[in-house]
Amino acid sequence: MLYFDYASTTPVDPESLQVYVKVSEDYWGNPSSLHDAGGKAQLLLENCRKRLGDLLGVPAEGISFTSGGTEGNHLALLSLAFSYQKKGKHIIVSGAEHSSIHSAASFLDKEGFRVTKIPFTSEGIIDLKALEEAITDETTVLSVCHVNGEIGTIQPLLEIKKMLNGKDILFHSDMVQSFGKLDLKEAASIVDSLTISSHKIYGPKGAGAVYFHPASDIRPFLPHQTHEHGFRGGTVNLPAIAGFVSAAVKAAPFEDYRRITEMRSFFLNKLDRSMDGDYTIYGGQSGHQLPHVIGLGINGVEGQWLMLECNRKGIHISTGSACQTGKQGIPKTLAAMGIGARAGKEFIRISFGRGTTHGQIEELAAVLSEIRREAYIS
Repeated sequence: MLYFDYASTTPVDPESLQVYVKVSEDYWGNPSSLHDAGGKAQLLLENCRKRLGDLLGVPAEGISFTSGGTEGNHLALLSLAFSYQKKGKHIIVSGAEHSSIHSAASFLDKEGFRVTKIPFTSEGIIDLKALEEAITDETTVLSVCHVNGEIGTIQPLLEIKKMLNGKDILFHSDMVQSFGKLDLKEAASIVDSLTISSHKIYGPKGAGAVYFHPASDIRPFLPHQTHEHGFRGGTVNLPAIAGFVSAAVKAAPFEDYRRITEMRSFFLNKLDRSMDGDYTIYGGQSGHQLPHVIGLGINGVEGQWLMLECNRKGIHISTGSACQTGKQGIPKTLAAMGIGARAGKEFIRISFGRGTTHGQIEELAAVLSEIRREAYIS
């Protein structure tokens, strides 16, 4: 099996798995319990919170652990919107947000909020002019994903923050795809909330975190919950949290970035030679592109058929965000960029990770070329 779907999920790092097992065996008390077993677990939980805060460069008291990015995004957007509804009920999101943000936005729309979706440019970057024009005196929340999960473009959060200065608008960013790949300290310092997830960085599934800036007046969406600063209910998954933080610490040096950048160039060179330019790459210019994610379409070849043919040959790619799989239409990112239905249906996503090698990339390029020839012949 050749795996090129790291943007969807990653294998658990052996060290992270060992931490998960160790904590399951030795820290099984409920952190909310007042006895010694609970106190021992609570001490570990707070240590995990502090270590994660140090990695992000944010106050640990603003971090609440969750089950992953989707729950974090739901908690963030709903909590921000309802906390500021006395000022106004206008919410702005990018048109290419993760499905969890669009889901929360749809709920808010039904609750009487007005939601504006901002398109992307042809290079996969949020349209800053359209964003500026969309802001009104009633705008209270803006959500822009840091790194797009389908084509890997890095959004200009600093420019957006400058646009919001003095406007009393809460700024949320889904940083699930950028966490563990980029140093987030600068980005984390300018937002009111952010979300990250464990299984994208070789940690166990079922863990993530949402951060709310302690200085922001943000209250939990659901009242009377007793865990994680009142933002969620249910006993925390301490083994997964500890494994998550272990994986985050290991990823923090970002040593893989240069290697993945070189592999991206290597793959695109191979593609150039085998495809004769008969394909389209969706993404941004240098400095606005995470190298790990490649969104592309092979002209005249349907993406879903291409993905299934690759799977038949033992190669795993995707046709976009796993949370969008099974839904009709083209990927949200391409729709936000104004890409038509025909080109949108040709879209595939290839993503690299720790296990990716030059040999695997050569085989991937050869298989894509072979499937393209078969499609043209038939």
